[in-house]
Order: sequence, then structure tokens, then C-alpha cells
Amino acid sequence: MASRFAARRDSHSRPSKSAVIGMCAAALGLPRSMGLEEPEQPTGAEEPRKLTLFGELARADFAVRADHPGIPVRDYHTVGAGTYPLRPRDLITDHRRAAAVSASLDAATGDRFGHHTLTDWYGAPKKIAADPHSGVLVSGELTRSALITERWYLADATFLVGLQHESADILDTVRQALEHPRRLLWLGRKSCPPCGTLGLGVVPGDLDTAFRTHRRLPGPDDTTDPARRRPWAWFQVPPSERGATPVQDQPVSFDALRPEHTTRWEVRRRITIDPDAAEWKDIIP
Repeated sequence: MASRFAARRDSHSRPSKSAVIGMCAAALGLPRSMGLEEPEQPTGAEEPRKLTLFGELARADFAVRADHPGIPVRDYHTVGAGTYPLRPRDLITDHRRAAAVSASLDAATGDRFGHHTLTDWYGAPKKIAADPHSGVLVSGELTRSALITERWYLADATFLVGLQHESADILDTVRQALEHPRRLLWLGRKSCPPCGTLGLGVVPGDLDTAFRTHRRLPGPDDTTDPARRRPWAWFQVPPSERGATPVQDQPVSFDALRPEHTTRWEVRRRITIDPDAAEWKDIIP
């Protein structure tokens, strides 16, 4: 999956570990600059450095069960150009915009800010830098031709994601944060905010046991076909495990300027859900 901006932006077939850990970190209110380990203390003692909360999340084992894989949906999308409506602060912070709309401003009457626009100016901030005249941070890219992009999404998909950690307290802290996040959350893109219940609880056992002993989440494609009731699941495993394949989504840093990921390993297998599997409680779809 290519996540950087391009004319085509695809969508992964399932949630990645980086995306899930990033959403948990945002819900907890962790800063992007937080590393995996606490800063080294000048004590002189050769002691192992303590993991940060982000480090504890990153080292948790990860798995995802595709209860309803969903269908790919293509979005026709345009970026840039058009007409950019001005706000009063745009004139205060950027003398270039004020100069470009000066004739319209001079012709305006009354004590209220009128409707002023700039045609073919790119409104979203790009290439931010300090203005040499005022020192204010302004956009370095003012005009831009319209770009047509192709963006893919998964529709009607339901995934059960699990994190396995020896500390139930850490997992419960994450569960509570997902229901009461300190920052805005979204599923991959800002146009896709999550709804319903995100943290379904902390259960004993490993991820395979949790997946087998809990029924599929509700979705639009429920069926009586036994084969369809054995969903695929992907489990993080040691690289030495037979059949393991590399995935480049192990988070190292979410720094806005230099995000970093490394390799983890996973296997895929069908999950046979127990006939007496537990129902999920208190789910708001």
C-alpha cells in the first residue's frame, strides 16, 4: 500500500498495525515526538532504558480478523484550483493575499467584512515558511492547477483487531481512551471518522483464543454459508515461524517530519469460531 500523496491512493485490505497503534496513541493524547524509550538519565549507571507508553503499545502482539472484508469503492477526487473564499485573518497574516484583493476591499462599503474571493489560489496551506516581511508562517504555494486523483476506500467492512500484552492495565487504559479519546480519531483518512464502540474489552488468553471464542461482529453480508463463517485472520509472529511473511508497518516513530516504520512478521489462517462462542456485549454499531 502506498500512503504518500499521489494521483492514485489505494486502500489496504485490512487495518495495519501502524494505523491501529497510531489511533491508540492519539486517543491517549501521546505526542508525536514520543519515542519508544524514555530519555536517557545522566546517572552513569548502565541500566536498560524504560519503555514509554508508546513503546509498550508498539511491542504488543497484533492480529486482525476480517469478519466482513468489505468491497473496494473508488472516489473521484479533485484537489486545488477553484475559488478560494477569504477570511479577515487571511488578509492580516498574508500581505500577498491582501494585495491581490485590494481593489475589491477598496470598493467595499459598510462596517462588515464582505465576500471576497481569489480565483485559482490554492487555499490549503502548502510549503509553510516564515514570511520575510512579517515573520508570520504563511503558505509558500499560492496557485495550483486542479489535480484529479483516484482514491480507494473499503465499504461495509468490519474488522476485529486485537493487541496482546502481558499488562491488563495497559490494555484497559487503551480501551478507555478509545471510548473517551483526547484527540480526534479517524480510520485512515480524516474523511472517515469512526463511530460506534471501538474498545470491546480486555479478555484473557492469546489472540487466537480470543478470535475463536468470540462471534463475528455484525455486518451487512451475514450468511449461512459455513465457508464464509470462517473468516481470515492475520497474526503477528516471530520471523522464524514457518510461513511468516514480512510486513513493513511496525511503528518506530510517528514524528510528523520523519515517521519511521520497520519490519514485523505475520501469518494468515482461517479462524473456526467455536459453536458456543461468546456474543459481544454493549456494541453500538
